[in-house]
Amino acid sequence: MIWKNLNEITQSEPCVATIGFFDGVHKGHQYLIRQVIDRAREAGLAAVIITFDKHPREVVDGQYRPALLSTAEEKRILLSKTGIDACVVLPFDKAMAATDARTFMTSILKERLNVRQLVIGYDHRFGHDRTEGFEDYVRYGRELDMDVVQGTPLSLQGRSVSSSLIRKYIEAGEMELAEACLGYPYTLAGMVAGGYQEGRRVGFPTANMEVKDKRKLIPEAGVYAVKARVEKTMEMKRAMMNIGSRPTFGGDALSLETHILHFTDDIYGQRLRVFFVHRIREERKFDTAEALAEQLKEDKEIVEKQFEKEIEE
Repeated sequence: MIWKNLNEITQSEPCVATIGFFDGVHKGHQYLIRQVIDRAREAGLAAVIITFDKHPREVVDGQYRPALLSTAEEKRILLSKTGIDACVVLPFDKAMAATDARTFMTSILKERLNVRQLVIGYDHRFGHDRTEGFEDYVRYGRELDMDVVQGTPLSLQGRSVSSSLIRKYIEAGEMELAEACLGYPYTLAGMVAGGYQEGRRVGFPTANMEVKDKRKLIPEAGVYAVKARVEKTMEMKRAMMNIGSRPTFGGDALSLETHILHFTDDIYGQRLRVFFVHRIREERKFDTAEALAEQLKEDKEIVEKQFEKEIEE
């Protein structure tokens, strides 16, 4: 896949394209992109994704801070796996936000990117204030000799798959439902830094993860069965992760602590990625460290059974 910024493009070959932010590149996105690729192959044209360098609402609403399903690098990797020919990144700024749909379709889609067919997601709108809709895009397309069609949405269990739906699942700790919509396990990644050492004192040493991109969505507080992978290795290890504020020890700041089962290596300063499998329980405050240790033993047994269940299935 060729990855381009708009300012690098002087003349594009004719293409079939779709446009969107594509946070998470979930199954709904993948289904739409497949429609773009199929249309492009049938017409003998290139298949192109048009996306933005930042979430449009960050520019339109200066107070908005998105909770993202994928970082920029994660999105880049996910898009590269779709089979698309090229991805064009548009700089979304105040000028772009003020551009109406017709001007956008004329000056960027037609004149810069040579879009012959534009496939619109079922709920997607673009242009200033998003006041124009699909019928407007079709009309502008006819004027520009651009065929504008609406993509078919993907539904699971009667609900259209969307980034907002997946965020709701993750915010509720419903990781299996999130994975069903994403098409892959939700992940967090970050450097392992020095922590509070409380887990070590109760017999459950943990890796304290610092997520660099603060816009990345953190799941609901609680204890999770996860798979963990240390950087530069491909081995997936069983682990359990606590997301929360360590109430037993009087903490108040959010921490991401991962206990890797049957693992004793020193991984401080290394990058760790965790893949969420199942939420075991909510975060709770215990009267003593000993009571917490007993609960962690039970949690570990549940996590082990969760992974054995996966193997059996």
